[in-house]
Amino acid sequence: MAGWNGHRAGVLWFTGLSGAGKSTLAAHVQQALHDRQIRTIALDGDVLRRHLCKDLGFSPEDRRENIRRVGEVAKLFVDAGMIVLASFISPYESDRRQARELVADNEFVEVYVRCSLQECERRDVKGLYEKARAGELQNFTGIDAPYEAPTSPEIEVNTENMSVEESVRKILTVLEERQFFGSAGNTSS
Repeated sequence: MAGWNGHRAGVLWFTGLSGAGKSTLAAHVQQALHDRQIRTIALDGDVLRRHLCKDLGFSPEDRRENIRRVGEVAKLFVDAGMIVLASFISPYESDRRQARELVADNEFVEVYVRCSLQECERRDVKGLYEKARAGELQNFTGIDAPYEAPTSPEIEVNTENMSVEESVRKILTVLEERQFFGSAGNTSS
């Protein structure tokens, strides 16, 4: 059932290693949703770490608090009738579960952006893996901090063998199946 914006509200939670393509996919999905006149907001880990969560480091406790804050912000936007695209490594299953529990069962869609550590390191546009391997960054997910891959995400895309376009189509198809908005050919709200 559509909300007062002409579509359902909810959270698309993009999780995966640094460099897996979370922010890229979220931006492309957001554009596809905007093309359908669907109200969205993007919450990106890098941006929120510079502002809302600038007082936090990368210890397990700080990571939990970071995701807790993001989950609460996402809930506010869901309550306002928007689709939230949250792009966060969010390495711990328990933290993602806590974010999920803040909204209704049908309002949370976990998108596991799967990509091997080797490929993420190859893509390393920010040079973070190199710094982590050199000991310049501590608690870096995948190097000296764990990543607990989702065991049953609603959506899984493998960015090593799927293009951005294929991944976006898969995500939109699942959203259509879950009745977040009308069929692929319907661009009205």
